[in-house]
Amino acid sequence: MTFICSRSEIRHKLIEWYNTAGRALPWRETRDPYAIWLSEVILQQTRVDQGMSYYHRFLQAYPTVQDLASASEDEVLHLWQGLGYYSRGRNLLKAARIISDEYKGVMPLDYKSVRALPGIGDYTAAAIMSFAYNIPHATVDGNIYRVLSRLCAIDTPIDSTQGKKIFQKQADLLLDPKHPGAHNQAIMELGALCCTPKNPQCDTDCPLPDCCAAYKLGLTAKLPVKQGKVQVKDRYFHYFFIKYALLSGQKVQTYTFIKKRPAGDVWQGLYEVPLIETPSDMGVESIIALEEYQAIIRMAEHPPSLSGPLAKLKHILTHRRIYADLYLLEFTGTQLPSLDGYEAIPITRIDEYAFPQLIKKLFNTINFLL
Repeated sequence: MTFICSRSEIRHKLIEWYNTAGRALPWRETRDPYAIWLSEVILQQTRVDQGMSYYHRFLQAYPTVQDLASASEDEVLHLWQGLGYYSRGRNLLKAARIISDEYKGVMPLDYKSVRALPGIGDYTAAAIMSFAYNIPHATVDGNIYRVLSRLCAIDTPIDSTQGKKIFQKQADLLLDPKHPGAHNQAIMELGALCCTPKNPQCDTDCPLPDCCAAYKLGLTAKLPVKQGKVQVKDRYFHYFFIKYALLSGQKVQTYTFIKKRPAGDVWQGLYEVPLIETPSDMGVESIIALEEYQAIIRMAEHPPSLSGPLAKLKHILTHRRIYADLYLLEFTGTQLPSLDGYEAIPITRIDEYAFPQLIKKLFNTINFLL
C-alpha cells in the first residue's frame, strides 16, 4: 500500500494536470464557505450538470447563511424538489440555523465544529476546511477511493470499515499540506474525468500512468473492490388524486387533498396525495375493495367517479424499488368534506407544495388534471 512514485511527484503532476484539464465550476471560483458547503451538499448524490441549476437557484434565493436560516422547511424542500435525498435539504436548513444562531452567521474555522453540524460528514467537513480556508484536511469521496485504490493497487473493499481507514490514511499521506484545497480538487477531478469507473483514460489523458500500480499490473478494471450490493425491497404505491368540485351557487371551486409524509420513511416532510400501499401489485378491482379506499370515498356526499390507473411508473431509490400507480377521483358537493390526516387546498395552489419527484412525474403524465 505504498506509492510507487514519490508523493511530491504525484502531487506536482496532479496539480499540473488540474490546472490544464480541470473544469471551470462556480464553486471553485469562490472561497465563501457557505457557497462551497452548499455545492458539496447538492453534489453528494447529484451530477454536476444537474446540480448547477440548483446551486444558482439556492444562492439567488438565499445569498447568505442567515437568509437560509430564516427560510421555512417547506420553502427549502420546495426548492430542493428533484434532487432527492430530502434529508440533505432538511439538514442544510438545521445547520444554517445553528451557524446563524451560534456562530453569528460565519462557518466555524475548526474541523471539529464543522463536522458536528447536522448533515456534515468527514468528507464535507474536509472539503470546507481545505477549499474555503486552505486548512490541510484530506477529502475522501467515491472518486478519490477509485484513484487511490488504483494508484496503490489496494484490494481492500472501499465500503468496509477497514477499507475506509486505509483509504483515509493514504489520502492523508498524499495530501499536499501547502496546497490542500487545490490538491483535493485535483484528485477528485482526476477520478471524475479520467480515472472513471469504466474505460478509464489511462493511455491518453491520465497524468499518472507511471505512478499507478494497478495500471502496471493490469488491475485497473478490477479496482476498486466493493463488498456487495445493497438488497433492494419492492414497494407498491397507489396514489389517488382527488378533484373535489365545491358547488356554491353559480360558482365552482376545485380542491384537492394533500398531507405531509411522516418521519421514518422515504420522503419524510414532503407532501403527497392520498396513498394506499399494498404488499404486492393489485388491480383496480382489488384496490376498491380495501377499507383504505372505502374510507376515502366515504368522506363525500355523493359517490365519486374513479378513473385509472392513468399513469404507472417505476422509481428506483438506493434501498427501494417503488411501483406507483395514479388514479383520479372526481367528487361533487356543496360542502367541503374532511379526510383524516389530509388538508384540502385549492387545486390551483398545488405547485406551492414540495412533492417527491415520483409524484411530480406522475402529475406530469396527466397534466390535464391541473
